[in-house]
This record gives sequence, structure tokens and C-alpha cells, in this order.
Amino acid sequence: MGPLQIKDLLQETPESQSVTLKGWVRTKRESKNAIFIALNDGSTINNIQAVAQPGQFSPELLLTVTTGSCLKITGKLVESQGAGQTVEVQIEDIHVYGTADAELYPLQPKKHSLEFLREIAHLRPRTNTFGAILRIRHTLAFAVHKYFNDRGFFYLHTPIITASDAEGAGEMFRVTTLDLDKLPRTDEGAINFKEDFFGREANLTVSGQLEGELGAMALSKIYTFGPTFRAENSNTTRHLAEFWMIEPEMAFFELEDNMALAEDFVKTIIGYALENCKDDLNFLQNRLTEEEKSKPQNERSIPLLEKLSFVVDNAFEKLTYTEAIEILLQSKPHKEKKFQYPVGWGIDLSSEHERYLVEKHFKKPVILTNYPREIKSFYMKLDDDGKTVRAMDVLFPGIGEIIGGSQREDNYEKLLERVHEVGIDPETIWWYLETRKFGTAPHSGFGLGFERLVLFVTGMSNIRDVIPFPRYPKSAEF
Repeated sequence: MGPLQIKDLLQETPESQSVTLKGWVRTKRESKNAIFIALNDGSTINNIQAVAQPGQFSPELLLTVTTGSCLKITGKLVESQGAGQTVEVQIEDIHVYGTADAELYPLQPKKHSLEFLREIAHLRPRTNTFGAILRIRHTLAFAVHKYFNDRGFFYLHTPIITASDAEGAGEMFRVTTLDLDKLPRTDEGAINFKEDFFGREANLTVSGQLEGELGAMALSKIYTFGPTFRAENSNTTRHLAEFWMIEPEMAFFELEDNMALAEDFVKTIIGYALENCKDDLNFLQNRLTEEEKSKPQNERSIPLLEKLSFVVDNAFEKLTYTEAIEILLQSKPHKEKKFQYPVGWGIDLSSEHERYLVEKHFKKPVILTNYPREIKSFYMKLDDDGKTVRAMDVLFPGIGEIIGGSQREDNYEKLLERVHEVGIDPETIWWYLETRKFGTAPHSGFGLGFERLVLFVTGMSNIRDVIPFPRYPKSAEF
């Protein structure tokens, strides 16, 4: 099963037992009386200290033990003589797996900017910050699967290559095997996709929702959790070209059921991280606090753990889009013209509007419902007033919208009418429309961008820092 991980070694009772540890050197410090090596294997944010005596090893060997070197150390686990940890290892033998040239290794024991670390994404997981983020990301992903499995959902693998555009935005990456230097043409001069691999245009998916609905119409409750892609030329701190989406779809769920599930889901997932990632979250909270010391008091964020507890411990406020617009129209920022974007019924709310509702007005997470049909997707169920749809958005502090969902339109005629309204060719989604002919049922679902959840839980400010190898315009290096 391999050596005991450092996370487990740090919990051991020291009885001078023989142990083997393997990992990468974070620091090496020499004094007259001892040589101290801090080793980390990624299992925890905490290093373990290994101690050797002067003269115990050759100078040539010790020269290869530098920051970034990979070692196997055997020795005795004893009570630590220093502050900060309860155990340490008295070294008996050192084996160097791989050295790191001290002059070339870019991760020296000092503060590095996040921008610099994005340029060395192959090495940044070795830093405390990114090690913490990746462990939290794993924990959240595990919690997602556990949550749905424990509640009778089935994990459905929806296609990554698709011929449909679920959102109708058109910002999709094309998948083709055609020779770009010798594109086949029709008599009209258009590209002849009938000669392509799939015999038609194909793209990378922006959502697994449409296929997810098909699964819900047979299995009742399903969820997808997979990579999605959007060719949006955006360089903001909130957008990626490749990201992961969590999308549950449930038969027999109406809007109220959908809202209840979304609230319980995010509370449970965040609560799981609070319980299982304490050391990493404490580190990230301290990091954030240090970063914000230079800001004026009124511009500082609430402490990370307090923000997470804020979501877990508060019942979400529920109101309609129309009610939210009235609140914004009566708000001080609107009256004093401090909002950057105008407020009025029919607008697509901006992040500043959403955050005002959450952080200033209600001081708790918010679920907005019943949006104007014109600003929402074609598949959302039309309300009786004919003007709004049974949509819902979950709004969080510091981030705005984190979940978007709706009750899906289950009436064939109404759905077909909306398809025509938004300019989608019904022939491209005939299979989706047909489910409304054969045993249609009320059903609902929502989508949660996984990276946005990780961004919120870690307190990071740029979404490029919560996925191991970010994809964004002009960047696919690693």
C-alpha cells in the first residue's frame, strides 16, 4: 500500500517507531546542532520536520537536498522538540529520488504572485495555496457524488460532442476531422459537413442538460457532472473556456421542489468542506486576511469561514424577479445613481444588482424566481401570465449568481412555439421535443458551475486559480 502519508504520520503517537516518508523538500535549514528538512507529500498542508545531525551525511548528499528535491527518508518518529507540531522524524537514511537545481527551480521559499504561478501551472500544485485549493476541489467533487447517491439520483454520462446548442448562444468549439486547407464545399459554396466524421456539424457541449432531461424521463432523478466548453472571448476573472458543470434533472419536481433541492445541495456540500478541509480553509482564510490588510476597512471581505457559515446557517430568501426589481428601484445606490448598470423590469440583472440584494438588503443568500421570458432560455416553463418563466437563480455573497435553473416546459405546443421564437431549427432537437409527446411530465433541474463553487469556498478571486490547468483566450499551454 506504499508508505504512510504525512497527513497520517502527523497524527501518530511518537514511540520511536521506524517510519518511512516520501515527499518534496519545502525547506532545508542548517545550524551548528542540527539539519532540519521540511517535507511535504501533498496529503496535507502541514509539513513534517525531519532532523539530521551535523556530519551524519556527506556534504555531497546534502548539496542535492534542496527546495523542490524529492526524497525518501527513513528514521524514528519522536516527539517534536520545536513548536508547531507534535512529532518529527530523526533521520537514519536519505535517498534522493530527484534533485532540483537551486538556481533554476522557480518555487523558492518566498511569496509568488498568482500571475507568475499561472505561468508555471505544472509546478504550482506544490505551493501551499494551490495544494489547499486542489484538496478542497477534490473534497467538493466527492461531496457532490455522495450527496446525489445518498438521495437516489443516478449519475448519467452525457455526451461531450454534440450537434445541439443547449443555451442557444452559439459560442461553441467546433469538432471536425476535415482538412482545413482543403475544405469540401457544396454547390452553393458552403462547407459540406456531410463529408465530416459525424456527417454533420458537431461541437463541444456547453451543457449536458438536454440529454439529462431524457434520462430524468426514464430514471426520475439523474445528475451529470462533466466538462463543458464555451468559446466566449472573455478575459474576466469569472470565465473559463473549459469548465465543469453539475446538472441534476428531476421528473415530477416543480419550481418549489427545485429551489428546495438547490438550497439543501449547496448547504450540504459547503458544510462537508467545512468539516473535512479545516486546515486548508484556515490557511486560505489567513492568506486572504493578509492580502486585505492593505485595503480600507470598508472594502475588506468578511472572513472566509464566516462567509461559508453565512451560507450554511441561513435560510435562503426567496422572492420573484419583479419584487427584486422593486427593491432595487427603491435602493439608495439606484437613487444616488451609484449602480453602473440601469435598473428596470426586463433587464438581465448584473452582478452588482445581485450582490446588493444578497449583501446589503437581505444579508443572506437569495433565490430569485419568475424572470421575464425574453431574457431566459427557450426550455423554461412559461408562467400563466405569458410574460415570465418558472426560472430560478441562486445568488451568493461576493459572487452573485452561482446556480441557474428552472422548471422545464413540458407542453409540446408551447415548447415548439418557443423554439421557433428563438430561431432554433426543430429538426436539430427533434428527440428533445419528442419527449413531450410520449409520457410528458412536470420536471425541473439546475446547473452549478463547479469552478464557481470552488471559487466561493476557497475565497480566491480569479477562476483561473481553482482549476489545475485553465483554458481561456490565447491560453492552452499545459
